[in-house]
Amino acid sequence: MQIIQTVTELKQLLSSEKIVLGYFSHDRCSVCKVLLPKIKELITSHFSEVKLLYCNIEHAPELAAQNTVFTAPAIIIFVEGKEYVRFSRNIGLDQLRQAISRPYQMLFEN
Repeated sequence: MQIIQTVTELKQLLSSEKIVLGYFSHDRCSVCKVLLPKIKELITSHFSEVKLLYCNIEHAPELAAQNTVFTAPAIIIFVEGKEYVRFSRNIGLDQLRQAISRPYQMLFEN
């Protein structure tokens, strides 16, 4: 997992990776603390080519605002540099797995 704090870092990452999962959170979010390890496990076990990034929205408010993130947790999946899907607050792991599966199969399993 890569920690990012600037818009420039995000742009560089999006230009070099095919699929990026952005996890936007803050230190006071108890749901975020429980969900992040589960998402790490999901990516590690099923989607090894997906790059996972983490942004603390309190430490990087410009990056959060640039991506219209005003709540935590927020997950944005970027495919080939563009936002593909977004989840906020109530996030189901099955729903997340399905959202990643389609572009992942098209880009990596052909």
